[in-house]
Amino acid sequence: MSYKIAFLGCGSMNEAILAGLLAAGVHKTDVIATVRRGERADELAKRYGVTAMATGEESDANQQAVRGASLVIIGVKPIGVTDLAAEIGPVLPHGAVVVSVAAAVSIEQLERALPAGQPVIRTMPNTPARVGRGVVSVSGGTNATREQIDQVKELFANLGLVVEVPEEQVDAVSAVSGSGPAYAFYLAEAMADAGAKLGLDPELSLLLARETVVGAGYMLAEPGADPAALRKAVTSPNGTTERAIATFEERGLPDIIADGARAAAERSRAITRELG
Repeated sequence: MSYKIAFLGCGSMNEAILAGLLAAGVHKTDVIATVRRGERADELAKRYGVTAMATGEESDANQQAVRGASLVIIGVKPIGVTDLAAEIGPVLPHGAVVVSVAAAVSIEQLERALPAGQPVIRTMPNTPARVGRGVVSVSGGTNATREQIDQVKELFANLGLVVEVPEEQVDAVSAVSGSGPAYAFYLAEAMADAGAKLGLDPELSLLLARETVVGAGYMLAEPGADPAALRKAVTSPNGTTERAIATFEERGLPDIIADGARAAAERSRAITRELG
């Protein structure tokens, strides 16, 4: 597809999406981005060659960005999503598809803030989209057609795996894949710290932990890979790995992870309520 894409807000998530789409062949002249600060706009323009404007310097930058846009990707903090939607509504092309990447903002909340009949699609991407290994969930709104949903799925497929889910499952998706990269990074941190406590040089321990997590990820990416089977393959009876896994089980690590994911999903639902 070749049409104008407006990125409103370009924090870590929207920048990851922007970088992924450009790497996949979306032309930089079809992209316009808005941010708050002029320095950040200059940084994006220099890094990606796209048009970038700062709302701190041009108060109507968001409205300028969406004029003539076919796709508008809203990536500001959840608390600012509906205000931004109301701001761009008067100049938003009727057929433009508005895509939200904000956690906890419901389709209903976004549709209420936009002109009647505006197509809305809620997504939940994660940051590995920057390197083409992301996971993106897609949920169509009341006015989004099948064709529009499929177009967004096709576009986001350049970022990694795309799954279509009913909106009521988005909080669970967020708890697993949305927050999931942080879990993997946290694991790598913990492994590096454990190595240092066992006497390894901290830099060497970090290198070992990082490359081990990366290598394991590559193995999981192979077709048909099953994490349980991969784990068992390196867990010899009465061996060192078996002792480590047994300790994790004794300390209730699976339950801790499940509790963390549940807390993430509950927080997402709470934010939705707080946003009204």
